[in-house]
Amino acid sequence: MTTHSEHLTRTWAVTPEPFTTPDATVLRRAYYAEVAGRYWKRPVTEAEIDQGLLDFPDDGLAPPTGQFVVGRLGGEALACGGIRLLDPATAELTRVYVDQRARGTGGGAALLEVLEAQARALGAERVRLDTRSDLVEARALYARHGYAEIPAYNCGPYAEHWFEKRLV
Repeated sequence: MTTHSEHLTRTWAVTPEPFTTPDATVLRRAYYAEVAGRYWKRPVTEAEIDQGLLDFPDDGLAPPTGQFVVGRLGGEALACGGIRLLDPATAELTRVYVDQRARGTGGGAALLEVLEAQARALGAERVRLDTRSDLVEARALYARHGYAEIPAYNCGPYAEHWFEKRLV
């Protein structure tokens, strides 16, 4: 078992990876389990995770319309995130997740840095995202990294806050 202080001495490696790899799949399922469980205020079942992944597919998170990344700390896959183009100038950040065991180690910042670079590579001039009120850690992360709240740009069923960051 690695302790939190041991995590702090390691560095994050965040690289593009298909969202279908075993590590990416485990992380996407963990992301959905956490956001759905917090929303429903109860643990979610494997069947609910399966249905959630069907209802909210990740197929836009692959070139040429997007990219999925996996973050590894000490070689262990503990974070993920995706970026997809909404239009030629606008990318959307989604599926940003850091395993609970690695929170506070810079994983969120490492993900954002790479995802923003991926958005630039896709030609985006700005990154947008939506999130919920109960995801306070995510909202704080985005604010610390230059994302400002904006009016709603979509009407997603779980969207309560919308953010944008200019890349140019």
